[in-house]
Parts: sequence; C-alpha cells; structure tokens
Amino acid sequence: MARAADNNDLLEALMTGAAPIYHPNTGQCISEGEEIRLSPSARAGLEAPRYCQICGRRMVVQVRPDGWDAVCSRHGRVDSAYLVQR
Repeated sequence: MARAADNNDLLEALMTGAAPIYHPNTGQCISEGEEIRLSPSARAGLEAPRYCQICGRRMVVQVRPDGWDAVCSRHGRVDSAYLVQR
C-alpha cells in the first residue's frame, strides 16, 4: 500500500474534475437528489476541503494566509496552489 506522501489519487481526481463520491465539506456520501446543507462560505467555494472526496475520511488541513494544504491518509496531499485558489 502506498503512503500518502507517495499517493496522488486525490490530486489527480481534483485536477481531472472527477465527480466526488463524498462531499469535501461534510463527508456525506453524495447520492442523486439528496440535498446537502452547506454554510454560505462553503457554497461559495471559500472553505478548504475537510474530507477526502474519494474515501470520505477526515483530512488533516492546514489553512494559511495564502491558501490551504490538505492530506488524506490514503489518497495523498493537495495544496490550493495546484487548484489556482490562492
């Protein structure tokens, strides 16, 4: 099994625009027709993801003045710089 530092699955999913299985702000499984309630800032895309969109696990997130960095223990690290959100 690859370590998170060696795994880029989450970054690849975000860069390719793959549809998330789990909501990145709530961790809920995304199913058709189900409404997920979000804060206004999350709806606007201003919050860092807190959950892995592939497995739904809580991620370790560091919010910095210039962006954020999130790490899933299974699917790797993502920095907001990769997503042009700085």
